[in-house]
Amino acid sequence: MNELEYKNFYDRVGKTNGWDFSKVRCISEGVNWNFYNEVSQRCKKSDILLDIGTGGGEALLSIAEFALILVGIDNSAGMIEAANVNLKLSGKSNVRILQMDADKIDFPKNFFNVVSCRHSPFCSKEVANVLVNGGIFLTQQVCEEDKLNIKQAFGRGQSFSNQDGTLKNRYISELNEAGFVDIQSFEFDAREYYKTYEDLVFLLKHTPIISNFGKVENDFTVLKKFIEENQTSKGIMTNSKRFMIIAKK
Repeated sequence: MNELEYKNFYDRVGKTNGWDFSKVRCISEGVNWNFYNEVSQRCKKSDILLDIGTGGGEALLSIAEFALILVGIDNSAGMIEAANVNLKLSGKSNVRILQMDADKIDFPKNFFNVVSCRHSPFCSKEVANVLVNGGIFLTQQVCEEDKLNIKQAFGRGQSFSNQDGTLKNRYISELNEAGFVDIQSFEFDAREYYKTYEDLVFLLKHTPIISNFGKVENDFTVLKKFIEENQTSKGIMTNSKRFMIIAKK
């Protein structure tokens, strides 16, 4: 998927569910951290926080009490629409949601104390520009070998042909070039068990793991065979592989 295809995909998802997968029944084993807990632990009550690629805003709203002002940005109109609905329902008065491109963050220099970004592209130079000196940037991203057995079954998928670690190494290099220091990276490869066929189909239809899932001939035949081969007593097994980078300006 190219950039435009991803944007159109996220627009559709945003209008459908805002990126809220709380109804998907899935057990995870081996997850080493909760990203927004990590973000909240590095916030002070007086801080201004920027969340890049905020999606439906559910995660950002969950940590609203930990900072003075929280701003969520996303380039998808569908996501922004969903996030503003969620914001109104939450009653939070210190959260702002704006449609904005991560490659051109339209805020003053040295404006934010903390910047976060989960599962969304970012520009290291733009982050450095809006982050105060001594500020913290945290990002969690999807590894190339995430959902590996699913991608192998379909013979295609998100970053399927890329070597594992490619994205992490690129981001670390870009953060170095942008002037960040004390750059730390962490990784986990957790087991996931989806309870039913419907839970797994929801995941595949609402994420870009398998491009154009359901629109390619034999997709559901492949999925049926995959489930037969990966069904366990805990559910349908796959993996969730993530990396996190924490850097100081």
